[in-house]
Amino acid sequence: MVDLQNKVVIITGAGSGIGREAALGFARAGARVFAAERDTAGLQQTSELVASEGFRFSTSEIDVSRESDVERFTAHVLGSAGRLDIAFNNAGITGETHRIEDYPVDDFDRVLALNLRSVFLGMKFQIPAMLQSGGGAIVNTASVAAATGPGGMSAYAASKHGVHGLTRVAAMENAARGIRINAIAPGWTETPMVVANSHQTPPFAERARTAIPAKCGADPKEIAEAAM
Repeated sequence: MVDLQNKVVIITGAGSGIGREAALGFARAGARVFAAERDTAGLQQTSELVASEGFRFSTSEIDVSRESDVERFTAHVLGSAGRLDIAFNNAGITGETHRIEDYPVDDFDRVLALNLRSVFLGMKFQIPAMLQSGGGAIVNTASVAAATGPGGMSAYAASKHGVHGLTRVAAMENAARGIRINAIAPGWTETPMVVANSHQTPPFAERARTAIPAKCGADPKEIAEAAM
């Protein structure tokens, strides 16, 4: 068990999957968790799960791709807890599945906003907050899709490639200032988002699972533990 007693943590995309497991894991480790999500129902379910175990947990319904929302949320965390030690920028979507020439521009922009712009905005406000607190650690959720280029998922792959790039730049800029910044790049993980996306392209999903030596995807809890 990681000991994060009294650490203040931000988790985005906490309404399901990896984010939900991270919320539970960080809370169990003793951290004070502030969770952000635009899915009200999912966030409520996560809140009820954490509360059932008697842990401290605060939720905010925000759009992580909107600067004013992210700024307000980070200010809320500082105002409530007085510090920020850890951030897990995990919110994201897969988007639709199309060949590049058929990919809807609106969906492409939506995926990049929720997957990439959100990470930029998160760090933009988290880094100054952590500097005030004496340092901290940030983890961004990327994906192996950035390297493998799964057919039909141009927006998702591009957005996650961008997360890798943003993470490298931020890590270099802040290494000497007491803030560690890393990305995790999950492979096929059985989150609700991935399961739903699998229904769009069943043959691809089957090939992806078969290509994994263990012949199954990761459990979201395993990825959350890696972030912790």
